Amino acid sequence: MSSVTSATSADHAQGYRVGRTLPLRVEAMRQLRRRRTLVIGAVLATMPLIILAAFQIGGTPSRQNRTTFIELATASGPNFAATMLFMGTGFILVIPVALFCGDTVASEASWSSLRYLLAAPVPRARLLARKFAVGLAFSAVAVIMLPAIGLVVGTAAYGWGDLKLPAGMSLSAGEALPRLAIAVVFVFLSEIVIAALAFWLSTVTDAPLGAVGGAVFASILTGVLEAVTALGDLREWLPAHWQYSWADALQPQLEWGGMLQGVSLSLSYAVVLLALAFRGFARKDVVS
Repeated sequence: MSSVTSATSADHAQGYRVGRTLPLRVEAMRQLRRRRTLVIGAVLATMPLIILAAFQIGGTPSRQNRTTFIELATASGPNFAATMLFMGTGFILVIPVALFCGDTVASEASWSSLRYLLAAPVPRARLLARKFAVGLAFSAVAVIMLPAIGLVVGTAAYGWGDLKLPAGMSLSAGEALPRLAIAVVFVFLSEIVIAALAFWLSTVTDAPLGAVGGAVFASILTGVLEAVTALGDLREWLPAHWQYSWADALQPQLEWGGMLQGVSLSLSYAVVLLALAFRGFARKDVVS
């Protein structure tokens, strides 16, 4: 009875406004100052330099029977950026997305600070919405950082030029930039399902590593299942089946089909997972 009374009085406290609780800028600054954010940023910033050093030491990548973006990495700055996106898809970019969205609620619970945020009082739905929005924003920055820094590093090392394609054709540098932007947007949208899964796990466990690791493991598992050709058309229901569809944006003739199917699948799964997160957290007994 006393808890109900206190909650009611808090709702009517002078100066209290639901819309003013946990502003986005406050949550963003809290997440920005965390060590894991700085570490992830440093890793993504140095990854293109590490790949560049590998090419400088090992020489120009050898051409195989089937040419990929990696073999064309040293052709120009746009090619190096496409190579970084190719390397990041499927694993490297999954980790920061899972970390930013999976660590956000579970870490508060592990620090025993979650109940104090709710006692502020911050409505549960608003707390989740703020944390997921900030997690998505940081994830978007991570996805953009890798090819953007790759473009700068590649241009400095190999010069500005046309984007050579694995099929043997090329796109002019001016046309390649908006195509690369489309590819980056697709990669981010295709990772939203991982973000939503990590966020849902973050609301059901007090262990941040469990939420992050669970999302990364699910990404690896779907990638393994995608390689099982015996599954046939069932693989089209796996997010991993469409994760490299961004390459359709880097064709002489832009193809939207695969990217639209991949984004639709990712967003559909994400809606279900977020609904589970909000519904479960609304009924959860928060004691930490």
